[in-house]
Amino acid sequence: MAKVLFTHSYFYKFDTKQWKAKQYYPPLATIYAASCIRKRGFDVSLFDTNLISSPDEIIPILDEDKPDYLIVYDDGFNYLTKMCLTNMREAAFRLSQLGKEKGCTVILSSSDSTDHYEKYLDKGTDYVILGEAELTLSKLLSNLEENKTDVSNIAGLAYRNNNATINTGKRDILTNLDSLSLPAWDLVDINTYKKIWIDNHGIFSLNIATTRGCPFKCNWCAKPIYGNRYNSRSPEEVSNEIEHLIENYHVDHFWICDDIFGLIPGWVQAFRDIVRDRKLKFKYKIQSRVDLLLAEDTIDALAESGADTVWVGAESGSQKILDAMDKGTTIEQIYKATKLLKGKKIRTAFFLQFGYLGETKEDIRQTIDMLLELMPDDMGISVSYPLPGTLFYEKVKDELKKKANWTDSDDLALMFRNNFSPKYYKKLHRYVHKIYRRKQGFQSLLTLLRHPSSISKKRIRSIIASLYYIPISLIELLQLKKLEKAA
Repeated sequence: MAKVLFTHSYFYKFDTKQWKAKQYYPPLATIYAASCIRKRGFDVSLFDTNLISSPDEIIPILDEDKPDYLIVYDDGFNYLTKMCLTNMREAAFRLSQLGKEKGCTVILSSSDSTDHYEKYLDKGTDYVILGEAELTLSKLLSNLEENKTDVSNIAGLAYRNNNATINTGKRDILTNLDSLSLPAWDLVDINTYKKIWIDNHGIFSLNIATTRGCPFKCNWCAKPIYGNRYNSRSPEEVSNEIEHLIENYHVDHFWICDDIFGLIPGWVQAFRDIVRDRKLKFKYKIQSRVDLLLAEDTIDALAESGADTVWVGAESGSQKILDAMDKGTTIEQIYKATKLLKGKKIRTAFFLQFGYLGETKEDIRQTIDMLLELMPDDMGISVSYPLPGTLFYEKVKDELKKKANWTDSDDLALMFRNNFSPKYYKKLHRYVHKIYRRKQGFQSLLTLLRHPSSISKKRIRSIIASLYYIPISLIELLQLKKLEKAA
C-alpha cells in the first residue's frame, strides 16, 4: 500500500497578524483531500504546518515514515491562501525540495500554484494540480501506482515531460458535494487546537464548509480553485457533520468558511429547521452579502439556527466605488442589513477595502463616515490587492513590477499607482482602526453610565484603551494629512 503524506504551506507563525489573533483552524481542504485518497486505499497521514516554526520540521517525518508521495495541498477555504503571500510560497518551495531530497513524488495544489505553476515546476515539483483537486489527485495517484507514466489524459494537471511543460487544462468542478466523505478530522491534533481556543477565547471553534465557489463577479475577487460556480451541500449533510463534531470533539462554535453562505433560496431556513429538530446547540459565524441577507426571512433563520457573527463585504461607503468594483450591492442595503442583524443580536462585522482604482478623498470620507455611523461589532481593513485572473488585475498588471505579492497579510502595500501613495494607505489603515476603537470605548463608557450593572472586564478594557486612542489618532490624522498633501 503506497504511503501518502499530506501537508500544506500555510504557517500561522509566518503571518504575524494571524498568529497574534490566536484563532487557528485546521487545514480543511487538506483533510478533505486526505479523506478522499484514504477512501481509495492509500495509507494517509498529515503533517500540519499551521502551528510549527519551519518547513524543515517535516524532515524527521519524511525520514521515519518514508512516504511514496508528498502532497502539498493548501486549504482553498482559507481566503489568505488566495493572496499568494510570498512567505507561504517560499514555504511551499522548501517543502517540495525536502520531499524530492527524500525520494518522494511531489504533488502540489494551491491557488498560487494554479496561477503560477511554472514557478513550482522550476523548483522541482513533479505535478501541479490546477483548480479543484480531489478527483484529479485520485486519478493521478491511481495512474502512478499502475505505472502509467502518460498522464496527459487526466484533466487538471501541469507537469514537465522532456523539459516541455504540459498543461492538461482545468477539470470541471464537483457539483454533488454530498458525494464527498467527511474530512479526515482524525488526522488533526484536535486537542492542541482546542486548548489554544479555550485558553484564549473561552470557546472551541472548528471550520466547516457548506458550499464551494461564488457566482458573483466582483472584479477584484479571484476564484482559482472553486470557480465562478456555486455548489452546495445539503442542509442534512451539513447538520450530520456538525453533530459528528459536537459529539466527538465537543465543539461549541463553528466558522462556516464559505465565500457566500446560504445563497440557495430556502437553504438557511431548512438548516434552521433541522438544527432545531435535532436540538443541536452551537454558535457559528459566516460570510454573506447584504443583498442576500435581506431576502426572505434569512436573518431570522440565521438567528434561530445559532448564528452569532455575520461578516459582510461592505467594502466601501461610496456607491461610486462599489459600482466600479461590480459589487452589485448598495449603501442602502449595507445600512438596512446591519440594523436588522443588530436587532436580532447578531454580531455584525465589515470587510472594508481602501485603495481601489479612482478612489478619492471624498470616497474615503464616505467609508469612514459609514463605519462610524453603523459601528459594526468588528471589522477588517484591507488595501486593494490585484489577484491573477481578475479584471482588476488586468487593469494594473503592468505596474506590478517590483512587488506583485504581499509578504504576509499585514503587509498592506498598495502595489499600483493610485491617487495617494502606498505610505498614505498604510497610515490610513492604522488611523481608521484607531478611531473605530476610540468610538467603541466611548460607547462602552456611555453604556456603563446608563447601565452600571453591565460592567465587565471587556467593557472596562475598551474604555481604558480609548484614552490611548484619543491622542494617538489625532497624531496619526496629522501625519495622514501630510501624506495627503505630498501625493
